[in-house]
Amino acid sequence: MKTRLRVCCLLLTSFLFNAPFGPAVTATVAQTGGAKPIDSPIVRNRNPLPPNALYPLPLTAIKPRDWLRRQLQTQAAGLTGQLDEFWPDLSSNSAWLGGAGEGWERGPYYLDGLVPLAYLLDDSKLIAKANKWVNWTLENQRPDGSIGPEKNKDWWPNMIMLKVLTQHYEATGDRRVLPLMQRYFNYHARHAGERPLHEWAIPRWGEEVLSILWLYNRTGDPQLLSLARTLRRQGFDWKQHFADFKFPDKTSKEQLGLRQDMSNTTPLSMRVHGVNNAMAMKYSALWSLVSGDATDRHAIYQMLGELDKHHLLPNGMHSADEHYAGQNPSQGVELCAVVETMFSLEHALAIVGDTALGDRLERITFNALPATFSGDMWAHQYDQQPNQVACSIGPRDWTTNGPESNVFGLEPNFGCCTAIMHQGWPKFVASMWMRTRDDGLVAIAYAPSEVQTIIRGVRVRVTEETEYPFRDQVRFAVDPSSSITFQFQLRIPAWADGAMVSVNGGKSEDVKAGVFHTIMRRWKKGDRVELPLPLRTRTSRWYQDSIGIERGPLVFSLKIGEDWRRITKGMHKPAPSPASDWEVLPTTAWNYGLIIDPSNPEQSVEVIPKPLGDIPFSAAGAPVELRVKGRRIPGWTLVNNSAGPLPPSPVDSREPIETLTLIPYGSAKLRVTAFPQVAGR
Repeated sequence: MKTRLRVCCLLLTSFLFNAPFGPAVTATVAQTGGAKPIDSPIVRNRNPLPPNALYPLPLTAIKPRDWLRRQLQTQAAGLTGQLDEFWPDLSSNSAWLGGAGEGWERGPYYLDGLVPLAYLLDDSKLIAKANKWVNWTLENQRPDGSIGPEKNKDWWPNMIMLKVLTQHYEATGDRRVLPLMQRYFNYHARHAGERPLHEWAIPRWGEEVLSILWLYNRTGDPQLLSLARTLRRQGFDWKQHFADFKFPDKTSKEQLGLRQDMSNTTPLSMRVHGVNNAMAMKYSALWSLVSGDATDRHAIYQMLGELDKHHLLPNGMHSADEHYAGQNPSQGVELCAVVETMFSLEHALAIVGDTALGDRLERITFNALPATFSGDMWAHQYDQQPNQVACSIGPRDWTTNGPESNVFGLEPNFGCCTAIMHQGWPKFVASMWMRTRDDGLVAIAYAPSEVQTIIRGVRVRVTEETEYPFRDQVRFAVDPSSSITFQFQLRIPAWADGAMVSVNGGKSEDVKAGVFHTIMRRWKKGDRVELPLPLRTRTSRWYQDSIGIERGPLVFSLKIGEDWRRITKGMHKPAPSPASDWEVLPTTAWNYGLIIDPSNPEQSVEVIPKPLGDIPFSAAGAPVELRVKGRRIPGWTLVNNSAGPLPPSPVDSREPIETLTLIPYGSAKLRVTAFPQVAGR
């Protein structure tokens, strides 16, 4: 009887509160526990929104395989799969489960990664965990349309939960989602004037616009676009921020007006906050769908240009520990910023269709993302450093972060990364393939995977077999249920000069680097495509004219001996069992310069393939090593617990020549990545 009464109340509320938003979406209490069939339609932009260059596929259309699937399984067996069982902020007392506990962002943040991970792995245990949280939100919307813990009066956490619900819907087709979102946006529109965005919601306004446009493309309700315009007016103007960029240098607490304990925020600190910038990377392109302004669509290049010029690090990320920190490779970047930058690039790429954004996405995914986790994904850092020679509790030259920011653990420095970190790998998998405007299929990023989609009524499956980024061969098996003509597009990285493609073992065809290469043909079951990508060793220049070593999308770092020591005291919040906190201390020397000819690095570097095992992102499991000559730089020493000031290249050294081992950046938890170049030979 109580359930019946609740359904009647919800239906009545839908009528009373949704009328201003146009046609109501039918509500139902039916729910689905498993994944939806893959023949879900591709949802394109409705008028008046201009078309995307590319369209994402529904969540369950792509599945990871081989090493990529093992990486997600490692995540599921690590913190992501167990965190809610012992971390108090995700306990059954969470306000997002109806309890009296934490009721702000941590529950939604956790779900934003748990939901896609659960369905990408078809893991019934994780799906049940995710459904427990999602169902509470779906079953406890209040009569006025508001959602979440009643004590939360901040718009920001709800923005995250809306993204969770869109993924849940794509995976399950749960018919409760659309009417709940419709009612919620109606509620927000009614109260937007009296309760405008504040604090974190001001710079992050685009996160809600993302879900508004997602719903608009499914319902066509024009009032949703009105709410989007309201949020844009109330939010921070990121386009203008980078049109007149005023932060070319490392920032400080004093400059930002922050207290020593970092317990407050200021409008200025919000603008230079690394995670806010990471989220905002997609906002101008996203807003261009509403504004129709081409300058909005392309404003991402102004943003990237300014950040690259002043704050880019060799791992592909912009420094922010926790605010803009310059280009010194001993500065750090927050894990939260890594996963949010990935998510922004995935969405911006779909809108603008630029292969350069795919190159950047791969660089971050294969380097910065795994580098900040222990190999088993049971511990993470708050900040990572490209030149990271000790992970220990102690003061460092962080812009604003604390002394435990680069140790590995459950909750170093602050718990936001513990909640948000789960989305990195799953959302990357979900974005690896997209569709073109005219029903083509596009490979956005490369890793072993399988995609299934429906093209003009024909079921098409493409299986990608590869050990990329560690190996150069990428092979595709194209298997339509019946013959069909469509475009098959391959992203050719800008570094891949000399790449070639062949179909069914035929003559290889040269392809141009930095474009989407299109194969138009009538595809039939059994067709095969081969794309060898030349993983040549190359160099890059960084801070103080230091030198970096790269191969394909991988950045390489000095392999330093690692001594992992469990921390038993000194953390502001020690990890409860079964998690642990760890310092990682060096057991070998790190202060080397390289002897290398940047104009012909392949002559100076030997490539040593290693087995691709279950934990490739660890020093012991690195699937490839490089050998290069170098000399110690005795005057380059530890300063304030980090690698000291980087000697300007070229640097003189009379130390003996040694053979150094470099491994992928993501495998090296201690590392030097930006090296001084030794003068002469």
